[in-house]
Amino acid sequence: MRTMIALVFLFVFSSCALAQTVEERLQELEKTLKRQEQAIQELKTLQNTVKKQEKTIEEQRKLIERLTKKGGEAQPSGTGAAAEAPQTAAAEQVKQEVEELKDQVISVAEAQKKQVLSVFNPAIGLVGETIFSYRSLGSKATGSDRPGGFDVNQRSVELNLAATIDPFAKGYAVINASSDPITGEATAVVEEAALLTTSLPCNLTLQAGRFFGEFGRLSYIHDHELPFVNRPLVLDQYIGGESRTDGVQLNYLLPIEHYVSLTAGVGNNFGAVPVDINDTTNGNFRSFGGLAFWGRGSTSFDLTADLSLEAGVSGLINPKTIDREGVLALPNNTTVTYLGSTLQQKDRSLEGVDVALSWKPLTINQFQTLTWGTEFLHSGSDFTVTGMSPDGTILFPPSTHYVDAYGMYSYLNYKFHRQWNAGFLLDWVENSANSADKTVAYSPYITWVISHWNQLRLQYTHTDHNAVSGLRPDDAIYLQWAWIIGSHAHGWQQR
Repeated sequence: MRTMIALVFLFVFSSCALAQTVEERLQELEKTLKRQEQAIQELKTLQNTVKKQEKTIEEQRKLIERLTKKGGEAQPSGTGAAAEAPQTAAAEQVKQEVEELKDQVISVAEAQKKQVLSVFNPAIGLVGETIFSYRSLGSKATGSDRPGGFDVNQRSVELNLAATIDPFAKGYAVINASSDPITGEATAVVEEAALLTTSLPCNLTLQAGRFFGEFGRLSYIHDHELPFVNRPLVLDQYIGGESRTDGVQLNYLLPIEHYVSLTAGVGNNFGAVPVDINDTTNGNFRSFGGLAFWGRGSTSFDLTADLSLEAGVSGLINPKTIDREGVLALPNNTTVTYLGSTLQQKDRSLEGVDVALSWKPLTINQFQTLTWGTEFLHSGSDFTVTGMSPDGTILFPPSTHYVDAYGMYSYLNYKFHRQWNAGFLLDWVENSANSADKTVAYSPYITWVISHWNQLRLQYTHTDHNAVSGLRPDDAIYLQWAWIIGSHAHGWQQR
């Protein structure tokens, strides 16, 4: 596995290499071009308007001069006040029209200036997500971080900001506040804040800062954008939910007719699982092996005019992961009952394969589509086990245990109306520290997309745990309400 990741890194960096899928890059490039074209067009319109108004003003000025001259010449001829009156009235009318035209030119110019300047302001949007639920058992019996029974969870309030920085890069930030399951208090955190290049040569895109690293199919998708209410169990256990990282990621789109995308990244962490910075020899010092490394390759095929297939492979290595201590069940159901015993995860690797089959008929894809998505993951971890008594006496010397664990999710989503879709999610996962601990869940759901900015989803989930886990089977009903105010950079993604 390490050789595979190293080859991905070597190939990406040596051939000039990515951070986004080609779809996203093309969309962003298209948006940037549209904004620039709009600004240029507005400037041209303003220039044309000013030129026309200047020409009109000049014509009116010449007319005034002619009328004034004629009025001056006509006065001595003896025509008297009767001839002067209409000439004076005509001159006054022309002057009034000229003043009105000046006012119009000024107002148009000011309006155009404001529109052009607004191009440089960031797009701002707010996303809210509330989940109403009922769960048949309490959290101790289910292992959930949410209480059993009736629960209202303001899972997130997300502020999105995005803008073009210059012709070479854009920046974006996502600030998220999630409520505590016990106190209900919400703490705001910077979920994403990254710089993304837009004009590197050789089909390269570079992303740096805090972002969701590209791994698998759904790990870098925000919770409210998932096709279902909750993130698949295997992603929660093996990655820790969303694939957030502080690091850098390079994407390379191969210069061939067929779409092939390669991604490689490195960061301080990946997901909710931090890496270890505690070097007992040097103190707080992170070696190169203390970083997380990941890579992904993806492609797609048009099987027919209406049927397409996406496929990808992903890999992750944490050579040094953070120590975990406490009363622990050891790998493969070995048990240590002493409070001072430790279980230290020293090395972690993760591999995944994902496929998605999409049927989108060209004539009715706004009303009817069918998507089947599946992802398989393998987790491999080295654990160091030390048995200690409460007084600190070592009962047996440290020993190393390697644990293989597997997990997967598969879902089918059918859009049968412009505003309605329904689906079914299957989860199965082995515990990454104890492969004998297995969990399976079944989740039918239905979604009502009221509009692009407002949607409701109803989901039922039955979860089964085997005896090794010590947890009990339970049932849950969820009603998710998600909404958007203003601009939303990533939108409801059809994944």
